[in-house]
Amino acid sequence: MSGDDLPKIRRLQISAGQWENRPVVVLQDPLGLTDQAVAVPKEVAPLIELCDGSRDIATLRTAFELRTGLKLGPDYVEKMLTQLDEALLLENERFLQAHRETVERFRAAPFRPPKMAGKVYPSTVEWLDRNFREYFEAVASDGADVDVVGSVRGLVSPHIDYQRGGAIYAKVWQQAAEAAKEAEVAVILGTNHHDCQKLITMTRQSYSTPWGVMPTASDVVDEVEADLGDKEVFAEELHHRTEHSVEAAAVWLHYFVKDTSCKMVPVLCGSFHEFTHGNALPDNDERLHKFVEAVRRSTADRRTLIVAAADLAHAGPAFGDPYPIDVTHRASMSAADTELMDCIARGDAEGTFSKVKAEGDRRRICGLAPIYLALRILGESTGRVTGYEHCPADQQGTSFVSICGMVLS
Repeated sequence: MSGDDLPKIRRLQISAGQWENRPVVVLQDPLGLTDQAVAVPKEVAPLIELCDGSRDIATLRTAFELRTGLKLGPDYVEKMLTQLDEALLLENERFLQAHRETVERFRAAPFRPPKMAGKVYPSTVEWLDRNFREYFEAVASDGADVDVVGSVRGLVSPHIDYQRGGAIYAKVWQQAAEAAKEAEVAVILGTNHHDCQKLITMTRQSYSTPWGVMPTASDVVDEVEADLGDKEVFAEELHHRTEHSVEAAAVWLHYFVKDTSCKMVPVLCGSFHEFTHGNALPDNDERLHKFVEAVRRSTADRRTLIVAAADLAHAGPAFGDPYPIDVTHRASMSAADTELMDCIARGDAEGTFSKVKAEGDRRRICGLAPIYLALRILGESTGRVTGYEHCPADQQGTSFVSICGMVLS
């Protein structure tokens, strides 16, 4: 790199690691444009923070020394920046070109291939059909049933892996089976787990499952784009390439609609952090209002199923809590989730958000945005819980993810 360059680090996936018995910080591209990673010694990590686009190489070296008291070798900064550049971890023309080319390939492909096939569920039709029949037979044999009032217009389905959440998936999709078979359009609102900046991320690309391709209802996407603008809804489109939340629900949907003409609208919903930790309210957000109205308007004359692919709380050391989740904490977790599910069952989008905000989102309800938007799109609705579970999130049994299934009429 030139000494006159002002290197700026991208938003990265950062994790801790070991290299030759030394602690390192591992930097990777969250978009998967490359599989290269850069390991930086832990004591040198502050240099990464200084790469904010305001300092040239000489200034970076000086600023690092002032901040840490450590001196770097004469060529160290240049070599590290070269590694970062080659791994596409710097915000520069090299990265932008690679990003443009990847977006073009994604859009030009015949479909988005399933990312979880062979990992979360079988990749062959025969084994997947068998797997799903076993899930449905298992929940049918437990004697539990749900009295669904009115026709199902929406549902809350988990996005956790099927191994842990299979029973909850099966119970809610069993109740929504007829609605799925009759649907002409299914809008799947999934959590965007990427470090994203946009509240709504869409794509015209169609998702595929082992059963084939679920065509995207491009006219609905067009309507949203017309109201929000392409820079708002497609800026982070590549997140669809690897995000699992929409796919987790789409496979269950496809089980019922593979012989119908149902189309899908895949939507990734960004974090509500700006609302839960700020003064703004989602009810007053123009972007969300336009999105909800565009979806309603473009699906008004078609039988539509609204799906929130959403998990609930994430608690315990695996998620940063300083204490293990014991029996007492799990009881408290269940009580708080029950209050939240009661709000959802009343169709109360504002109340659902307010519950999470009142907690400061300390339980990390990662499905808040999809659930809130599903309720907004549905309008007046009534819900019923079809299942609820705590799924282990570490080997010690001290961290859990809570999930539920709900049908909304």
